[in-house]
Amino acid sequence: MSFDADQFEVFPDRLHLRRDVPAKNMRRFYLMTVQRDLFGGASLIREWGRVGSPGKVQVEHHPDEGRAVDALADITQRKRKRGYRFVPGGF
Repeated sequence: MSFDADQFEVFPDRLHLRRDVPAKNMRRFYLMTVQRDLFGGASLIREWGRVGSPGKVQVEHHPDEGRAVDALADITQRKRKRGYRFVPGGF
């Protein structure tokens, strides 16, 4: 089975994106993970920054896992338009 870097799971719960632009000395990463919480909701945990640095972290709370995955898909679409690409086996 081959991996198509332009496709991902139907309902991914984690995703790793990268943007490399050698001409601008730009190497950035964007990690997203959906985790269920103890109260029936879910959190979308986002981490981003320059490769090799700690990066920033943001946690968004959602009423259920489906909405958190929807938010992950929306953010992924915006990042792809800015040049980010999927990292196969990204974790």
